Order: sequence, then C-alpha cells, then structure tokens
Amino acid sequence: MVTVFSKNNCIQCKMTKKFLKAHNINFVEHNIDEQPEFINSLKSEGFMATPVVKLPNGNAFSGFRPDELNKLTQAI
Repeated sequence: MVTVFSKNNCIQCKMTKKFLKAHNINFVEHNIDEQPEFINSLKSEGFMATPVVKLPNGNAFSGFRPDELNKLTQAI
C-alpha cells in the first residue's frame, strides 16, 4: 500500500493525491498537521518537506514526482 504524508494547503500534496486517485492507486494518507506524531519519524528519515510518498517496496520520495508516480501505474 502506498502511504502519503501530507499537510494542509500543500499544492504538491494535492497534486500527488490527485494523480494517485486519477490512476486508481490506493493509498493511505496521514496529514501531519492533524497527526503531528508522524513529524519526528519523517524528519529522522531525512524528509523536510511534504508530500512524502512511501512505496510498498520500502522506497520513499518527497515532493510531487510524476516520474516516480508513473512507475506505480506501470506496476499495476
């Protein structure tokens, strides 16, 4: 399952979620404004900005990355 860590009023977060929905890719969202308990773990992994997208294979990336998101559509 894909996990998206987002924030309120984050354009890149909205674009990432819109891409996933448009391509019927199921994901779980954690909004760090509403669930601040995730902030420290993301920072400890080196992430300083949202969105953070964690993939089922254990890889993760930050930002709106159509190149990485397209790889998910090919894996379906």
